[in-house]
Amino acid sequence: MQNGEAMSPQDSKAGGPEASEDQRAHSQNQGCVEPTAPPLPPPSPPPPGPPEYPRPRLIFHTQLAHGSPTGRIHGFTNVKELYAKIAEVFNISPSEILFCTLNSHKVDMQKLLGGQIGLEDFIFAHVRGETKEVEVIKTEDALGLTITDNGAGYAFIKRIKEGSTIDRLKTVCVGDHIEAINDLSIVGCRHYEVAKMLKEQPRGVPFTLRLVGPKKAFDMIGMRTRAPKSNEGKMVNGKETLRLRSKGAATVQEVQNEFEERATMKVDDLLESYMGIRDLELATTIVEAGKDKKNPDDFAEALDSVLGDFAFPDVFLFDVWGAIGDVKNGRI
Repeated sequence: MQNGEAMSPQDSKAGGPEASEDQRAHSQNQGCVEPTAPPLPPPSPPPPGPPEYPRPRLIFHTQLAHGSPTGRIHGFTNVKELYAKIAEVFNISPSEILFCTLNSHKVDMQKLLGGQIGLEDFIFAHVRGETKEVEVIKTEDALGLTITDNGAGYAFIKRIKEGSTIDRLKTVCVGDHIEAINDLSIVGCRHYEVAKMLKEQPRGVPFTLRLVGPKKAFDMIGMRTRAPKSNEGKMVNGKETLRLRSKGAATVQEVQNEFEERATMKVDDLLESYMGIRDLELATTIVEAGKDKKNPDDFAEALDSVLGDFAFPDVFLFDVWGAIGDVKNGRI
């Protein structure tokens, strides 16, 4: 057979005049008839289905919080990529961006961008402003700070407790990035690591904080924002959000239902109580790990598989498990 052509009876050696006696005897014994026509062509492939159209790009609008033209960004899957896109639009370095807020140019921790962006949200990027050094003397165990981070290596102050050691230092503000402790750079450290370093500072011994405040527009100069505790980071725009993830692609998903939202806020409160941090994305991940589990052991195992680096203490896990159960059963 040449070039894919079907064999003719004359070309076949099995039933042609040159076939051996054994072959002919075998054919007679089996009652087989040698083919005398080419095989049928293969069946036609089924008609193609409707064409698959790519999902439209999600495009977000952004400005620099202290004032700039409006830019358009898309194609990011995590906070670092988001910062890179914003930096590209405004021709700045991504390291200039301290954090972002949604739908407000002010340093408002209720509007802080965490792991989710409403599909209609407007993103304001707060960039590095004034650098300042502050000497702190710890007069009690707690400084009165709540720390969070931007997911890209910068820890900053999210809350200042009224009447605390830090509250008495009027140059320290919510939104200040903690760049160094006693000249030791903490850029790249997570919020819980920074909170631990501050907690370990001995009482009565002065230490220095190097802080970088966000650049302010003229109408924001002199503001000293203190974030309220309730409704922090609540999404109010749209029914879907873009969920940013540190690992894997971003996904579009429905906003949290009432149970998930209340449980997340309760877990965020527990993070502040136990670890001195607030992190809605971390709290959301904890709730997702625990909402369908039947007992604390399964919850602890699930949490360890996704957040093992945090090494949460057992007492924290039991309190979180209890809080999720209380919200689920309508007790809080």
